[in-house]
Amino acid sequence: MPILNRIAEFHPELTAWRQDFHAHPETAFEEVRTSGIVAQKLREFGCDEVVTGIAKTGVVGVIRGQGNSGRAIGLRADMDALPIEEATGLPHASTIPGKMHACGHDGHTTMLLGAAKYLAETRNFDGTVYVIFQPAEEIGGGGNVMVREGLFDRFPMERVFGLHNWPGAPEGTFLWREGPVMAATANIRATITGKGAHGAMPHQGNDPIVIASQIVTALQSIVARNVEPVEAGVITIGHIQGGDTWNVIPQSVTLRGTARWFKPEVGDLLEAKFTSLVTGIAAAFGATAEAVFDRGYPATVNEAESTQLAARAARAVAGESRVVEMVVPTMGGEDFSFMLNAKAGNYIMLGTGRTAEDPQVHHPRYDFNDEMLPVGASYWATLVEQLLPRR
Repeated sequence: MPILNRIAEFHPELTAWRQDFHAHPETAFEEVRTSGIVAQKLREFGCDEVVTGIAKTGVVGVIRGQGNSGRAIGLRADMDALPIEEATGLPHASTIPGKMHACGHDGHTTMLLGAAKYLAETRNFDGTVYVIFQPAEEIGGGGNVMVREGLFDRFPMERVFGLHNWPGAPEGTFLWREGPVMAATANIRATITGKGAHGAMPHQGNDPIVIASQIVTALQSIVARNVEPVEAGVITIGHIQGGDTWNVIPQSVTLRGTARWFKPEVGDLLEAKFTSLVTGIAAAFGATAEAVFDRGYPATVNEAESTQLAARAARAVAGESRVVEMVVPTMGGEDFSFMLNAKAGNYIMLGTGRTAEDPQVHHPRYDFNDEMLPVGASYWATLVEQLLPRR
């Protein structure tokens, strides 16, 4: 695998950075230590500018190459961790109870830092590179906040690129796709209010648990019987809360879950059907219900030309046979979508899996594969040198 020799030389350094980030996870908009280290290292690398405080804890490094083409591109990595209790038992496991880098953002941050070190040292490109370290991808939409706070006005760029580790794919492979690559998201909630009663005297109440059960079952028909079969949509209830003991019918029950889609019209349909089923079924049982469809991230959609440019850089690093097209997108969500809505760009996946049994992202035993750090950093550096060639 032809990773850049200079980047390969500081692989041990990259590993130490990544494992330090892993041991000290910080969640949405609290990435104070992480962003502080990022900013310090960018200054040590000799970046021309280091701008902090964007979206509270975001950092942007500015690296100017040789020549005066006036061209510029952006490279983005996310920094935040998840509210998960780690169960890896590793020497570099989280030292913060209830917080963990379970999605590999520690690796994302490190790979972009590695590329920044190389690019600031070599300057083997003509133009400007903005290295964007974003907070709050998992919760809070930090990408949206950065865009709203003028990211692309303050740092004008032609295109913006993102990368995510993908443990479901063989290590060292790259997965690319034009068009939708990740889904739009919504948090959904239904609160059903009936009438509490003694569990032995159900006729004196109006059981919201029975009503909630009917609603959960009916929601499964939304995608199966309303969304065109060749399209994609998801309605999942992941949490049911109601009642406190064995023999009491509660006054209310709350359902919580997620909705996912790609096409805007499918999202509109999911929202309308969810609302009508929840309120209609509750009314049919003589109860009331509140339905909330709280939209989160839009679909992540890759622009065609940027995707081909990203795939070309990936082939230069991994070889033709190890860069493959994703046949179908994933229903996961990603707030890089806000950046792609504002600027042409691409989001590519880097395979980091060792075996099919490896824990996947958002699992309490997940850990980023450190062998992939120079691969990702080489991809970033190669992308820059290809898109901003010296004349």
